[in-house]
Amino acid sequence: MAFSSSASSSLLRAYSSYSRTRFFHSSFRNLSPTSPSLLNHQRSLASAAVRSFQCPRWSHRLDWSSPLSLRAQIRAVSPVIERFERTFATMAEHHFKAVLKSLPKPGGGEYGKFYSLPALNDPRIDKLPYSIRILLESAVRNCDNFQTKKEDVEKIIDWENSSPKQVEIPFKPARVLLQDFTGVPAVVDLACMRDAMHKLGSDTSKINPLVPVDLVIDHSVQVDVTRSENAVQANMELEFQRNKERFSFLKWGSTAFHNMLVVPPGSGIVHQVNLEYLGRVVFNTNGMLYPDSVVGTDSHTTMIDGLGVAGWGVGGIEAEAAMLGQPMSMVLPGVVGFKLSGKLGNGVTATDLVLTVTQMLRKHGVVGKFVEFYGDGMGELSLADRATIANMSPEYGATMGFFPVDHVTLQYLKLTGRSDETVAMIESYLRANKMFVDYNEPQQERVYSSYLELNLAEVEPCISGPKRPHDRVSLREMKSDWNSCLNNKVGFKGFAVPKEAQGKVVKFFFHGQPAELRHGGVVIAAITSCTNTSNPSVMLGAGLVAKKACELGLQVKPWIKTSLAPGSGVVTKYLLQSGLQEYLNKQGFHIVGYGCTTCIGNSGELDESVATAISENDIIASAVLSGNRNFEGRVHALTRANYLASPPLVVAYALAGTVDIDFDKEPIGTGKDGRSVYFKDIWPSNEEIAEAVHSSVLPDMFKSTYEAITKGNPMWNQLSVPSSTMYSWDPNSTYIHEPPYFKNMTMEPPGANGVKDAYCLLNFGDSITTDHISPAGSIHKDSPTAKYLLDRGVERKDFNSYGSRRGNDEVMARGTFANIRLVNKLLNGEVGPRTIHVPTGEKLYIFEAAMRYKDAGYDTIVLAGAEYGSGSSRDWAAKGPMLLGVKAVIAKSFERIHRSNLVGMGIIPLCFKSGEDADTLGLTGHERYTIDLPSNITDIRPGQDVTVTTDNGKSFTCTVRFDTEVELVYFNNGGILPYVIRNLIKQ
Repeated sequence: MAFSSSASSSLLRAYSSYSRTRFFHSSFRNLSPTSPSLLNHQRSLASAAVRSFQCPRWSHRLDWSSPLSLRAQIRAVSPVIERFERTFATMAEHHFKAVLKSLPKPGGGEYGKFYSLPALNDPRIDKLPYSIRILLESAVRNCDNFQTKKEDVEKIIDWENSSPKQVEIPFKPARVLLQDFTGVPAVVDLACMRDAMHKLGSDTSKINPLVPVDLVIDHSVQVDVTRSENAVQANMELEFQRNKERFSFLKWGSTAFHNMLVVPPGSGIVHQVNLEYLGRVVFNTNGMLYPDSVVGTDSHTTMIDGLGVAGWGVGGIEAEAAMLGQPMSMVLPGVVGFKLSGKLGNGVTATDLVLTVTQMLRKHGVVGKFVEFYGDGMGELSLADRATIANMSPEYGATMGFFPVDHVTLQYLKLTGRSDETVAMIESYLRANKMFVDYNEPQQERVYSSYLELNLAEVEPCISGPKRPHDRVSLREMKSDWNSCLNNKVGFKGFAVPKEAQGKVVKFFFHGQPAELRHGGVVIAAITSCTNTSNPSVMLGAGLVAKKACELGLQVKPWIKTSLAPGSGVVTKYLLQSGLQEYLNKQGFHIVGYGCTTCIGNSGELDESVATAISENDIIASAVLSGNRNFEGRVHALTRANYLASPPLVVAYALAGTVDIDFDKEPIGTGKDGRSVYFKDIWPSNEEIAEAVHSSVLPDMFKSTYEAITKGNPMWNQLSVPSSTMYSWDPNSTYIHEPPYFKNMTMEPPGANGVKDAYCLLNFGDSITTDHISPAGSIHKDSPTAKYLLDRGVERKDFNSYGSRRGNDEVMARGTFANIRLVNKLLNGEVGPRTIHVPTGEKLYIFEAAMRYKDAGYDTIVLAGAEYGSGSSRDWAAKGPMLLGVKAVIAKSFERIHRSNLVGMGIIPLCFKSGEDADTLGLTGHERYTIDLPSNITDIRPGQDVTVTTDNGKSFTCTVRFDTEVELVYFNNGGILPYVIRNLIKQ
């Protein structure tokens, strides 16, 4: 097809705009440079033209060839061009083009253009929380009166009045963040969506990220080798042996999909890499300035909120939709204003602070809300302290815990290697758009939905556990609390150990040396995870504890599995600079790898002698870790008491060897001079820690670390991947498998369907987490998953973990509800991953029972208590039940992300009425359930009541938890991904 010179010229200018400027010339002059529809077409057109080119591995930008080559590509995609121009002809002008302003540079010229909130001349904006202003700017910038309407902008401006009404708004994040456990299934889904597009006769190149996507491989390393100078290399070699197929698949994805950056293994924890390297704070994209914002497939994406970047966790299926240009539909949140005053006392760490804040906010109730921190105490918190608090937003239940940008933020940006010019641009933009806090200036009073206040001086040392992150225990009360846990009935704070067995001492030999264990004995001590390892004060504090202990002659017992997994290579550099790594090594805290280890369940095996001592004597063994999750069965199957603590406290408890100790009164051990050594003898002062931070944490460390990241590592660089844009599925693979989601898909949506005569697969109580629903840790040797792997020639030593096999739906369906600590009321108190097959009364593995129901043509439901789906944002916790045939979950309440994920997979979430649950209604789970849902989607409203009846005559009312109109559209399409495919085909 021939082009006129004017059409060719127009098109070339459009292509040029992709790489240099978002402003179109000629007939496109009046369109918004950031109109979502415009950018979607712009990028998809560019993708079509360059998909045969090889992009630089470490760049988000396209690698453009010569003009002649480009013209040849343009001629090849002429049908796309026709659609491209037809769409432009029908698009309206940007509603807020009048507030598009220039941001001048101090020395002349301009940084770029931006949509000015002050130029809206609305006094309500001055009272808005800073976190809401980010939502407002996004709505103004993306307002095309199609995906984002001017009415949405008005809802946000009128936040004080509209947020209590649970109004719905669209939000388009600036980028998407993945880690490998969640990233692999996301890339599998994208590859499968390309296949679906091909089968439906559409353009497969439409399945391409339209915003920057960063994927950090950090969840695959396991603590196999410890207490060794060679631990990092040895563990990485094992990591590549186990995960070569997964890593090759991700590397293929980084070349097959444009706009996707993959950070290789061994680089650090996704959240710390995000904080120190990936976070932009302010984007300057081809001369358009706007705030950084991010959604991530890890619930602790919220760590970036400490940097003033709005970010939170979503399910993988939501993230995939955001990648493909779909606006996220969200309820305009309430914002809790959390005022900080005073200063932390001596010996109190950021971890103590975050555990205190978590308990306060959990008690206050912040589910579905933003928390915004402010007050004079902000100046006393380092950026790393703020990030520690922001990280644990999922633990206190908020969507995010936000710290607006101020001078502390700017100092951190410079420390971590951002250029002076970039930092100046960030400050200039945020000041101009009223998003910067200057505590040297009078503060405009902001309005919040509710208020909390904490004097930092009142925070005291504490830990959290033994089974939940918000069960804070003051350090001075730990011994009495532990003894209560031994006595209490089995529950979140109880183990029900008989009085006569509480003093039991188990003696055994560890590598030929005598050893002993008691209840509360520490067998895992891990400085791990994203919560603390980005914070130099607590990391160096841990080193100082180790140093003082060495000098006094204390030593960690050899049977305690100790490990140090830093969040980035920067930690290693400043520990070496300070000279403290030497002392950590002497106490067994050698660096074992750079990634999420013990906190995700990658703690590796305990020594056989220790494991036998625990299991054969029913010892309540303990793990102490500097992570953010301690749900039962997560850290290790044999540690039933798991405590979250600061890195210095991890070292202290490792030295004590038990959690059954009063640090104020009892000695930790005996020194080399024969005298008792107490906690106060090894604990560093705030001044000692501050001096270590000042002298050891240097800007060049960040620059050199992240320059090295862009070069990969030898094992990663040696992986060879195919160059095709369509993935060739290997039916024999036990890691990567084509999922069945779209096999019978047509362009006609399946519509809304209720549930008729369904059996109850499981009957749960409160606090069923995504770890219970879809475990990430080890694969039990007798499980249906183990049988599946053994049947395919996989030896037990090569089972790896559920988290590492999330690219295989056959594994993950069998692993659904496979947590060994699962409590199912159908089993009358028996613990484990089994259920009752109601028609026969047989006790079966849950997967086996589900397949029987499915093969017989029966639907199933799940009954649950409060906080169903709490914990990590795990899309397989929704995908797995869908594959098992679960059609609905009826619970007292849901965790935010998991509820939306259920909708995204076509599962109906229902809530019992207040004061009711399965027990009060007399439901046993042996009934059959019918959910009377209207068959026409237009007859369903968000939050409406529906009737549930059972075959024994019971009837009760539930609230259907479709919270937005968009969720109804997803449900009507059978889920969010089928909707995206149909929508892209129609474009």
